[in-house]
Amino acid sequence: MRVAFAATAAAIALLGSAPAWAGEGHIDIHTGLGWSDGLPSKALAGGSVGYDWNKGPVFIGVEQSIDKVLISDSDARWGTSARIGTQVSPGFKVYATGGYNYGQGPDGTDIGAGVEKSYGPIYGRVEYKHFFNNDGAIDTNAATVGVGIHF
Repeated sequence: MRVAFAATAAAIALLGSAPAWAGEGHIDIHTGLGWSDGLPSKALAGGSVGYDWNKGPVFIGVEQSIDKVLISDSDARWGTSARIGTQVSPGFKVYATGGYNYGQGPDGTDIGAGVEKSYGPIYGRVEYKHFFNNDGAIDTNAATVGVGIHF
């Protein structure tokens, strides 16, 4: 867990100085629902911090997140991911994301997609992710909405 967080921080520090790519950091909070086949949906909440590098309308980014299913016996899960997307109109982005998640339960990979709309430094975000568990357990899905700030 510490290695993934350190790798994300190092990538932000090293790549953030690349002159050909302008960029911006972001931090957000989000909430939503998680579900698996045959199991009831569960509410979840979390947050993320990351950095996007922009080259024209295209951007790539890295992100570190933490999420918790809102039940008493649940621990937080961490995620380290990358995203790539495009700005389709001023302040409106669409993107694909993929990464690795770890914490309580089996570690695994995830893929997803999202949209983000900025209003000055504030933004809103809607995202879907599908989580693949490494131990063959039931895969999980999550849909979240969030609000954040660019810095």
